[in-house]
Amino acid sequence: MHSGSGSDFWGRPPSGAGDSAPHVTYGQRVANVLERNRVTVRGVPTGRPVVFAHGFGCDQEMWRFVAPDFEVDHRVVLFDHVGSGKSDLSAYDPVAYGSLQGYATDIVEICRALDLHDVVFVGHSVSAMIGVLASLQAPGLFGALVMVGPSPRYVDDGDYVGGFTRSDIAGLLDALDSNHLGWSTQMAPVIMGNPDRPELAAELTNSFCATDPDIARQFARVTFLSDNRADLAAVTVPTLVLQCSEDPIAPEPVGTYVHEHIAGSVLTHLQATGHCPNLSAPEETTSAIRAFLQG
Repeated sequence: MHSGSGSDFWGRPPSGAGDSAPHVTYGQRVANVLERNRVTVRGVPTGRPVVFAHGFGCDQEMWRFVAPDFEVDHRVVLFDHVGSGKSDLSAYDPVAYGSLQGYATDIVEICRALDLHDVVFVGHSVSAMIGVLASLQAPGLFGALVMVGPSPRYVDDGDYVGGFTRSDIAGLLDALDSNHLGWSTQMAPVIMGNPDRPELAAELTNSFCATDPDIARQFARVTFLSDNRADLAAVTVPTLVLQCSEDPIAPEPVGTYVHEHIAGSVLTHLQATGHCPNLSAPEETTSAIRAFLQG
């Protein structure tokens, strides 16, 4: 299996590799991909694969209340985006990850390394759009998308309501630049919502604080300055949009916009509040995904 001259197994050009570069076997390539993103595979080997992707400042542990339910009849795949969680930080390249496309390419690589087909991709927050991009990169690989709190653009633009003004985002990024820990402590409770359950905000705060500050700053810029509205119309697989109540990051008009611009998509409003229903309302989140897949 070859990707063509002048590129590696996955189609990426070699970085400085000449004729003297050591030969890398197929098995090594697969191992490298899986180790780079700390890929975890559970569940039924012959079941339809479900790939869970976490949002900004988080890792695969954010799915620990949802993923087990799918392990009884699906092949469940969890991973950390490069630069997040316990991924291989040495693999982080600010150029490769200077746009969401870099993260989408990683997802395609993971799926191919595991020889997955008809993949159900479940993406939270920014990973919802990363999933869209991955499905467009490898259209035959994915069978369904589940978008949890998606936003194709966070900044308001004319009639489009993203939930933030340009000055809002500038202030958010400036605060992250100047005081990563302070920003994490202040923003995590806002993003999580559910003030009556402070342990949830504490977990998100700790996750944010554990992220490398330099990588967090770049990932935040890539996330909050992205505009993937034009990509929505190209989605052809069955898609579920999960919209939380009182979501400060992806308010209701955003979820409605995504639904209206992906033909045939299903929009489900959750009673869950905040931006992280995978932690705050895992049973409701699981039930909504199950209903979509069974429907």
